[in-house]
Amino acid sequence: MAGRGDPPEGEPEGLPGGGDDEYRSVVFDESFIRAARLQELSARERMADHAHAVRRVPPAASRRRAARIRHGSRQLLLLFLVVVLAFGTAIYLGVRSPYRPQLGRAVDQLRMTVIPLVPEGRVPGGAPDDLIQRSPAAQFRVGASGITLPAVRSTENFSQGQVLAALTTAKEYLVASSLDPDVLAGRSVRPVRLLLAQQQLAQFDRSFAAPADDGRHSPLGWLVRFDAGRVAQAGSGVRVQGTLRYQETTSGTLEVFSDHVFVYALRPAGATALPVGDASLFTVRRGLRLRFDRDALQTHRVELLLSEVQAGPQSCSAQAPRTLRPLLAGERATPGDPAGTDPYLTGPAGVALCGALSRKAQPSPAA
Repeated sequence: MAGRGDPPEGEPEGLPGGGDDEYRSVVFDESFIRAARLQELSARERMADHAHAVRRVPPAASRRRAARIRHGSRQLLLLFLVVVLAFGTAIYLGVRSPYRPQLGRAVDQLRMTVIPLVPEGRVPGGAPDDLIQRSPAAQFRVGASGITLPAVRSTENFSQGQVLAALTTAKEYLVASSLDPDVLAGRSVRPVRLLLAQQQLAQFDRSFAAPADDGRHSPLGWLVRFDAGRVAQAGSGVRVQGTLRYQETTSGTLEVFSDHVFVYALRPAGATALPVGDASLFTVRRGLRLRFDRDALQTHRVELLLSEVQAGPQSCSAQAPRTLRPLLAGERATPGDPAGTDPYLTGPAGVALCGALSRKAQPSPAA
């Protein structure tokens, strides 16, 4: 029988295994063929390219090096994509973060009410310190010391430091708008303007350029201002008492509520000496609602939402005043103040909003 793997009729003569042993040492296996430096082109390849019948195959080391280069390029590309994805995620989270400054938020206009308080009779006069001691302001503090801060605690979305910053800015606004001598005398509005939100500056400027009795554009809604040509301050300073409180209204806004009474000792302008009985007291109660977001806390500015002012003694007027018009010692309001209101009249009402100044709010008679 023929041996396993032998042709049935034996191996042909002249072929390896057919009796010619000199070729048995050469084995043309698959690995040998792939390692060849030259490879014969296929018939289709030879038809497309007549220049060469064979192609040069790079050695195995070169192929491995090329493979490593391709593999390294893929790794670099993958690393680049990971970095881009991480950077994009960071930007997205920064944009969506609730703690970012709210640069695009609309700012409301200030709504204001200014009510003159009309005295019943003549305005009491006397020495400034004596008038203070005989008035409800006897226990009030002097100046900024009368504007005290409440206990400061963090809220759900604002830290204790942020709450303190809001209260401190609110106090600075009260000092600038109610106690600054240049502001009170009408010489400057800059200390107040510097503390306002940028979006409210147009309303602020219009209130002084073209005052209107529309609940939006009165200088007295922003600050306390006297006519320096008619009155001047007297005594040792402005007496102040009131409260500050705060509340987080949304996750991005903090509101401060202010309610303070300011008592000014006044005298006629131009008087070099103050005779006994020449001074009088003028009382201003200011209720403010102020709003802060994180951007306002960083820029040290405030947005005013509401201003309610009661001030007297002064006469009632249907015109929008640029300054407060105090009645001084011995003066009385214009007869008929406040004027009667006729609801049957057509057209603009033109009625001044006034109140009566209680006798209890003025200094008691001297003993």
